[in-house]
Amino acid sequence: MRATRGRVLVGAVSAIVIATVIARVAPAGAAEASKPETPAERGLRLLRTEPYAPADVLEEHFDRLWEVWPEPLRKQAVEATPEERRTMAFSRYGLIEDPDDPDGPPIGVVEDGQGGWVMNCLACHQGKVAGRVIWGVGNSHFAFQTLVQDVAKIRKVAGDKDAPGASVGSFVPLGLSNGTTNAQVFSIVLTALRDEDLNRREVPKIPRFKNHDLDAPPFWNVKRKKNLYIDGFVPKTHRVIMQFALVPSNDGESFKKREEGFRDILAWIESLEAPEYPWDVDEDLAAQGQKAFNRACADCHGTYGPGGTYPEKRVPIDTVGTDSTRLTGMPAEHRRFYRESWFGEYGQLEVVEEPEGYVAPPLDGVWASAPYFHNGSVPTLWHVLHPGQRPTVWRRTENGYDRQRVGLEITELEAIPPGAKKIEAKRSYFDTSITGKSAAGHDFPEELDEDEKRAVLEYLKTL
Repeated sequence: MRATRGRVLVGAVSAIVIATVIARVAPAGAAEASKPETPAERGLRLLRTEPYAPADVLEEHFDRLWEVWPEPLRKQAVEATPEERRTMAFSRYGLIEDPDDPDGPPIGVVEDGQGGWVMNCLACHQGKVAGRVIWGVGNSHFAFQTLVQDVAKIRKVAGDKDAPGASVGSFVPLGLSNGTTNAQVFSIVLTALRDEDLNRREVPKIPRFKNHDLDAPPFWNVKRKKNLYIDGFVPKTHRVIMQFALVPSNDGESFKKREEGFRDILAWIESLEAPEYPWDVDEDLAAQGQKAFNRACADCHGTYGPGGTYPEKRVPIDTVGTDSTRLTGMPAEHRRFYRESWFGEYGQLEVVEEPEGYVAPPLDGVWASAPYFHNGSVPTLWHVLHPGQRPTVWRRTENGYDRQRVGLEITELEAIPPGAKKIEAKRSYFDTSITGKSAAGHDFPEELDEDEKRAVLEYLKTL
């Protein structure tokens, strides 16, 4: 176990990044080690080393979180070694162990050299599939709400009111189910604290909005897009990905000085490639599926292979029929602030204030990006193709993968079991009856017969 080094935490990326990404973006061989860094390499280095916010938790407090766990988990932790406790903590909070630095912080967390840990975008945007870390896939395990609440509890137990640890989770929902987060709350609230030039407002202008959970989309598809977010309301620029570092402790001028670094971070994100399906594929069946896909799906999702195209089509909400909470929950005032502020280059960018629908995403690596839909409500591609058979409530295994249905290995239920009384236990279930978490809509596969659906499912493995 690494010795504690101090008080504050700063976020970056772990060495897994080196294993998976530098292999793609860094020159091979010692003789080439002196070559200048590419923008993507600089972006990776910044994510690994640069603190963008104050510490989220002390390392010593993280390693004591087991003291506030419920039974029987706490008893198991009492009998465990420190190393085993940390593994248990990573599992409880959906944090991804860095295979190249198993004694260090998880991926998406960086040490500040003073004993603190800081999370960054990779806490949500770096995950694993079938137990294997895949760079660029969203973290479908992250139990953000539970982590924040447990950190608040251990600070109280330790009697250390000045220790790092956000209390926001006590009054703002950060995620009603593990693997999804209320990400928009940070964007809306943090920008509401600033004027158009990013100076702090004396009186914040926080618009009314609806809290709702979102699934983190894979990073490898960013390069195919001209606009970002599920509604595509803002053009893709490096400034857009900076917003989550706009914490109160960062003043406007120092924040803007980080701009060049975020150009490099975006370059790194756009260097990522979709992973290949690691198991056998029935090539003949997939070829049949490609024909059905191109007839029924390509108009919105594009075509794949040589000469493939991506239309980036925004589908009206009345047509797609999926959960509309994201669309109606983000206020037009917030989108307008984006356009008129430094983020939107003071009105120069074409920001859409009322998108009226969702953008059909590209499907590269779709086999690895379960769960599906913008709110993470559909556990497998089979369920995407069978709208009438999507589960009302489901619970995933930690590392299982359903090769038959292509997606998460789950247990389907009619309702959350009565035995799951504690709210943190309920978060391990995905309940599609909750506002913002509906699995309805996207009924387009109904025009396919069962043989065509089976073929399309096989084809999707190849993207």
